[in-house]
Amino acid sequence: MGKSFANQLSQNSGRLFLATLMLGGVYGCSSDIGVEKNSDWIEMFNGKDLSNWKIKFADERLGENYLNTFQVKNGNLVVSYDNYEKFDDKFGHLFFEQPFSHYTLQATYRFVGKQVKGGPEWAMRNNGFMIHAQSPESMTYEQKFPTSIEVQLLGGLDNGERSTANICTPDTHVVIDGSLVTDHCINSSSKTYNGDQWVNVEIEVHGDEKIIHRVNGEEVFNYSKPQYDAKLAQSFIASNKGSVALNKGYIAIQAETAPVEFKTIRIKPLAQ
Repeated sequence: MGKSFANQLSQNSGRLFLATLMLGGVYGCSSDIGVEKNSDWIEMFNGKDLSNWKIKFADERLGENYLNTFQVKNGNLVVSYDNYEKFDDKFGHLFFEQPFSHYTLQATYRFVGKQVKGGPEWAMRNNGFMIHAQSPESMTYEQKFPTSIEVQLLGGLDNGERSTANICTPDTHVVIDGSLVTDHCINSSSKTYNGDQWVNVEIEVHGDEKIIHRVNGEEVFNYSKPQYDAKLAQSFIASNKGSVALNKGYIAIQAETAPVEFKTIRIKPLAQ
């Protein structure tokens, strides 16, 4: 754990909170750390380096920052393809080092530049936050995407509508309006954001109860009961005492061919 993040936890929540964290507790679980709903925001990205984050690329060892894809430039966390000749299916993820269960995540992002050569068409101006994700250590060497719920971030293509803060579900499902939805990707009701404009996204997560997406302060998605796919995620279900409920996990940022910048990333743990 980086010193700056630990210092924030100490300042915001006291010695008991920090002690429980260092013992491996999951943020936002009231039985573990008792975080109050009005706790201060905690900056996950310090604007200087990638402290507190872990990198995993497909077909690369844990910790290998392939072609320096994840960078810090001008105080922003950047997914950069400046060093690539072509994509070659090198899907990558940048994981925050600590899992969470109940929290609000806020970020300011924008898409910049052109897609790297060789990237799939669907990945143009496409990134996302993987929430309730498996740990980077548990991913296989060749694995492209972690089992998780993806809060998909999309930029407009100056040609029709293209919502952001959608969801995709690698080896998972969610419930919408009382019905289990097994479609891989489901669009939100957000507006389209063309060009290189900054966009604010907020993700409010209450374990496996409900999850809310907001864009520029407007609610655009609301769903519940995130869960493992009973056929595709059997090992995770077994380790979860046979339950399909997906109520905690890691947060990761994607690298899937689109250059993108994050100006801020912060989190507020919530009481259960």
